[in-house]
Amino acid sequence: MHRPYRVVVAKPGLDGHDRGAKVIARALRDAGFEVIYTGLHQTPEQVVQAVVHEDADAVGLSLLSGAHLTLVPKVMEGLAAQGSDALVVVGGIIPERDVPALLAMGVARVFTPGASLPQIASWLAQALDERERQLAGDPAG
Repeated sequence: MHRPYRVVVAKPGLDGHDRGAKVIARALRDAGFEVIYTGLHQTPEQVVQAVVHEDADAVGLSLLSGAHLTLVPKVMEGLAAQGSDALVVVGGIIPERDVPALLAMGVARVFTPGASLPQIASWLAQALDERERQLAGDPAG
């Protein structure tokens, strides 16, 4: 990582299962990220407020409820309205058929059960490093 990136890990919606989100938050922290965990039952607006308030580089949305095609667009719209360029990553129980729709709306990556913690942390660090290089106008790194 070029610098410690700040990541918000959020549980939008009414899903009350947050063990996975906590495991991801800890793994990212252990990999050198600054992690802010929002807790359970966050509205899309609360997630957006947390990302903006924390000046986060990325937001990880943990969804197990099946409401991803309802909640993720609201978060994406809210981030755009606030001018946030935070990278959005979705994880959880996401049917394979829904992944293309999430990517089409601007989600950077979808991680489903079976993704390893080192894989997630490594991908996120590389994606944020690449974005930093592009913003700096240095495509070679």
